Amino acid sequence: MTTPILAEGLPAAKDYRPDLEYATARRGGSPGEERSAPTRGYLPVANKSAESAVVYVVDDDPAICTALGRLLHSADLAAETFSSAKAFLAHPVADQPACLVLDLRLPGHSGLELQQALRHTGRDLPIIFITGDGDVPSTVRAMKDGAVDFLQKPFEDEDLLDCVRRALARSRQHRAEQAARQDIQARLKQLTKREHEVMLEVITGKLNKQIAADLGISEKTIKVHRGRVMQKMRVDSVVELARLIEKSGAPSA
Repeated sequence: MTTPILAEGLPAAKDYRPDLEYATARRGGSPGEERSAPTRGYLPVANKSAESAVVYVVDDDPAICTALGRLLHSADLAAETFSSAKAFLAHPVADQPACLVLDLRLPGHSGLELQQALRHTGRDLPIIFITGDGDVPSTVRAMKDGAVDFLQKPFEDEDLLDCVRRALARSRQHRAEQAARQDIQARLKQLTKREHEVMLEVITGKLNKQIAADLGISEKTIKVHRGRVMQKMRVDSVVELARLIEKSGAPSA
């Protein structure tokens, strides 16, 4: 029984191009048998921008890693390969859209254990599980824990690429939502304590007169604070303000 793994860092990505029939034939061995593989490898991708996506691949079979790297490279995707969960976690992940193609059966810590480690450390990395000997319970567990897809080896190149595209779309969406929340939080930090109190009253739909009575200050002062809140939060209506607060995840009362 292996001990839980702690994700101290995430790996970077690399590229593959699989001939999966060849890779599967080369794999050999019995399910769960440990095979030698390079700890980490990658193929460079030209013209990568700061927001270009990266695909991480974790598989202990070097033939599979090479095949997948070539496939991803052929689709203009940067990729990085790792031979174990430990090797993956030891490498820092890049600040860009990313997903993980993960072998279910790995020597040492399994793919499911790596998935759990990522969850426990708050790493929202979309995962595509691949396996040559998957079972229904493992598949169900992986999907319940947030896996994007589950592919049985050997699989078609395009099937994997479709899964990767969906996973990267999810990653981009998550990053956009996270950036929006951070922007709203930055606006909220500009508010004074009193302005924050007034804002929480405003988004409930109360009139200035009612807010003034609740806070024990004049209606004129409420109008001033309300105007500053709208200016600092960069909104034109109470409805827009309420939506921002909801998106930020901040308590509304």
